[in-house]
Amino acid sequence: MDPCSHKIAKKRKSLMPFGLGETKPKHFRDMVGIIWKNRDNLPYAWKVLGKGVCDGCALGVAGFHDWTIKGVHLCMTRLNLLRLNTMPALDVRLLEDISQLKSMDNAQLRELGRLPFPMLREKGARGFRRITWEEAYQRLGSKLRGLDPRRFAFFLTSRGVTNEVYYMAQKAARFLGTNNVDNAARLCHAPSTAAMKATIGVAATTCSYKDWYGTDLVIFFGSNPANDQPVTTKYLHEAKELGTKVVLVNPYREPGMERYWVPSTLKSALFGTDIADYWFPVTTGGDIAFLSGVLRILIENNWVDQNFISKSTVGFEGLKAQVASLKFDDLERGAGLPRASMQEFAELIRDARTAVLVWSMGITQHLTGADAVQMILNLGLVKGFVGRDKCGLMPIRGHSSVQGGAEMGAYSTAFPGGKPINAANAGVLTKQYGFAIPDWPGLTAPKMVEACAKGDLDVLYCLGGNFLRTLPDPNYVGKALANVSLRVHQDIILTDQMFIEAKEAVLLLPAKTRYEQDDGGTETSTERRIMFSPELTRQVGVEIQNAWLTLESDRAQLETLEKSVASADENDRLVREEYRSGLATNLEVITGHNQLLSARLELERQKYQVKLDWIALKLAQGLLPESENSP
Repeated sequence: MDPCSHKIAKKRKSLMPFGLGETKPKHFRDMVGIIWKNRDNLPYAWKVLGKGVCDGCALGVAGFHDWTIKGVHLCMTRLNLLRLNTMPALDVRLLEDISQLKSMDNAQLRELGRLPFPMLREKGARGFRRITWEEAYQRLGSKLRGLDPRRFAFFLTSRGVTNEVYYMAQKAARFLGTNNVDNAARLCHAPSTAAMKATIGVAATTCSYKDWYGTDLVIFFGSNPANDQPVTTKYLHEAKELGTKVVLVNPYREPGMERYWVPSTLKSALFGTDIADYWFPVTTGGDIAFLSGVLRILIENNWVDQNFISKSTVGFEGLKAQVASLKFDDLERGAGLPRASMQEFAELIRDARTAVLVWSMGITQHLTGADAVQMILNLGLVKGFVGRDKCGLMPIRGHSSVQGGAEMGAYSTAFPGGKPINAANAGVLTKQYGFAIPDWPGLTAPKMVEACAKGDLDVLYCLGGNFLRTLPDPNYVGKALANVSLRVHQDIILTDQMFIEAKEAVLLLPAKTRYEQDDGGTETSTERRIMFSPELTRQVGVEIQNAWLTLESDRAQLETLEKSVASADENDRLVREEYRSGLATNLEVITGHNQLLSARLELERQKYQVKLDWIALKLAQGLLPESENSP
């Protein structure tokens, strides 16, 4: 083998089964740990796995099956998230003083349990206090009422958010008069959306995972599916058995893409699967320079599909002139690789009849992300890797449900269906909805944070997500979030961004998982399959909420009865005085006294009922009655 080649030399297979002694995921050990962690709600866990649409990655799994492989589809990403769907409610007394919670990381906060009901922290308070939903609505409504629609924003992202939630969120935001509504796709594949929409008219993958099977090449640009979509390693294992070669273009040689132990395939589980065949270590941000060199070599040697180019593309001559004007010395410096590397990659493309080009965050998370995506698209188009079996352009999605967010219109720069925001489209939507729709582009997710920092937002409503951990410079983000009058965080668990004090108040609202959503909901996968996940009834916090409402109602009734007893006691005293003065009969005295005894008896019964209600509340919270004083 050429010592300068980027072909990966295969490691010798270890005789030690299951990768013992190797740095790798401990699948079977972790599975046992997950069963143990969910032991208090195993029937519901099984229901989620067997009937629900996966809330892990965006591959699209309904129950135990998908549309790519035969047999069971189950990965550790999904299993690791299972506890979010089975855990009990957290003890909200922990939120009364958040000083200790601030020292916990998000993994530890997650283990505290589900947020069961609304909580409020006002400026200067040590922590949060429980409030009713009505109080939460009133506080948020009074803040939004009369506010300039440009001064509030909505951000949505969560593995559990369904298409229906995305759609209703954008509709609610626009009913309130703002297009400041965005989701995590902005942080992930907005560059892909822009480049693909402009180039091929479709802002999503052009192929399915089945096209990986038997294609000549699957090329990953800035993508690590072994970590982000681990079940794809099974797809790659089976594709390689059909002769597919896997190529990595990435600064780092990802260990999981070098060798992976697929737990559901016996041979791979025992001795591992060598995934990648080639690795081209471009420098960070060097993809454009690298692909420009590759395209120049392909074009100059006529290693392109001229028939496809002439019939199905425009602008080829412009691309040809552009790459021809570039000097290889400059391209080598930009790519961090020599011309020989570009030549080797170009020869792989030349010899491939079919190929699937896959990219992810390593491409899009740059200032020039859209340009880098455009170069990948150019590479696919000059070879005709579009519109044929075992070919495609795939912006692989990271988490479940993100594909549908923008398509449903939860996007500051597009209406539902990806229609651009302008006066004409706003007019059409106004007629459909029956209320005025703003025609100005809203704030994107990063610009929302910038607006917070500048003092241009008074209300920020976050459904899921954590800007503090997903955007660069957490110190800047933290100061920005603190510069908002009212922040609303609706989520199923606690995150550390919730503890950043706001100028007026921070409101925490509980949420449902996708499995708890009334009547179920749908998700759109990377392949743009729309899958229905049925409602799997479970009410976290509702039992507690109902117990609170009952207790509060009975306490109110108790106060009324105490007033009645006091009134009956006073009436009894007056009647007795009148009897002694000869102004009342003996019957009137007996009647008044009986009324007093009846009122006192009802009062004692109500006190006993309140005691029972208090015990029911403690049971719903999972707390021992003796842990605090009874009412």
